[in-house]
Amino acid sequence: MTPDSDAGDDRVRRNSLRATVEDGGVALGVLDDLYSPEMVEVYGELGFDFVWHDLEHAGPSPRDADALAGLLRAAELAGTELLIRVPSPDPATIRKALDTGVRNLFVSHVESAEEVRRAVEAARFSYDGAPGKRGFANPRASRWGRTRDYVEVEDRETMIGVTVEEPAAVEEIEEILSVPELGFVFLGPLDLAVAMGHPGEPDHPEVEEAVGTVVSAARDSDVAIGGLGFGEDDVAEKIDDGYQILHTGSTTAAAAGALESWPERFGDR
Repeated sequence: MTPDSDAGDDRVRRNSLRATVEDGGVALGVLDDLYSPEMVEVYGELGFDFVWHDLEHAGPSPRDADALAGLLRAAELAGTELLIRVPSPDPATIRKALDTGVRNLFVSHVESAEEVRRAVEAARFSYDGAPGKRGFANPRASRWGRTRDYVEVEDRETMIGVTVEEPAAVEEIEEILSVPELGFVFLGPLDLAVAMGHPGEPDHPEVEEAVGTVVSAARDSDVAIGGLGFGEDDVAEKIDDGYQILHTGSTTAAAAGALESWPERFGDR
């Protein structure tokens, strides 16, 4: 098989997370807060649709191509997708992350539709009937220049979203949702609670009202909704409410939940 054969192209080109969302399905994933290629493999083998790596609060720099490439190789091997969060809508950072081969990326702390447009435009070669802002090179994303139809494929397969975690973004949510090629909005109730003056209270009535405003607007705009799942019942409720991208837990929380009772139960034996 030649490197540019159709079978080879299919292997590296498909974005199954975007396909699931566009088909109206629900994608479940895990936050790997250890940033471990081995854990990416485990979650893929378990059947999760994506592994979320949050590069805002911890982990490698979103410009660390070597670290991202290692995580991406593990995802490709295990048949899952990475979902990468970057700290800000900085176009240079977005382009750098995408050139490593990241296909699913979302941006933290946006406050305006203009910021969202700049972020999405930075991820595309052609955008909204005009040239985009993604620089052309032959990086890992193109398999070093050996992917046929690279421009068309990347514009078709890349999915860019934003986290709604600022009151300004809630106030401008209809304008944000109208930005062309916005793939999804991801609700951040914990950070939104901090920004609204209620730290540690994502269930505060004002926070819940803001979240409801975003969810309702996204459904009306036919933009996919993502968010945090707090247990199986909450995930089920969010699916019924129209969420399509759902975090179901984290690596460290899963380990703690499975093991925390053992020292107390057997430590004195």
